Amino acid sequence: MKRLTSLVTIAVALSFAAGCAPRNRTLPPEPPSSSTPGDLDGSQDGSISGTAVPGSRADFIQSVPSDRVFFALVSYAIDDESRRTLDAQAQWLAANPNVRVTIEGHADERGTREYNLALGDRRANAARDYLQSRGVSPTRMQTISWGKERPAVEGSNESAWSQNRRAVTVVPE
Repeated sequence: MKRLTSLVTIAVALSFAAGCAPRNRTLPPEPPSSSTPGDLDGSQDGSISGTAVPGSRADFIQSVPSDRVFFALVSYAIDDESRRTLDAQAQWLAANPNVRVTIEGHADERGTREYNLALGDRRANAARDYLQSRGVSPTRMQTISWGKERPAVEGSNESAWSQNRRAVTVVPE
């Protein structure tokens, strides 16, 4: 009986140790915002002979102040500067009614993976909701949260963190 108890104790200890083994963590695929835009004539900037194709990603980037808005620490509130950027995005989307966009939510490296995914989701939804309030149909927008998995800037300082707390509006190629 003593031997059986020892074997059971060893088996339980091994099962706990196996559960604590390091996991092979793989990142999700690269988001569309990090790929290089292409176009009809083979150039890499979404243009034909130097002119952006209306409704293209290059046209969007040329027409709006920015494809991203930034947030304060642990916040998903849209500030005045972000409103101006999103207003310009809404005007561009109104002029290009067939374009669908993805709004990516991001967080800085601080906090747990789960917390940052939830915060990124709230940031993406805040940007989507603002665009919707400006007349963009919700059926033209989808959201995704990358949490802290896709930093725009590497680094562990306020400068890097402030650039990583963002929502990015992505126009497909």
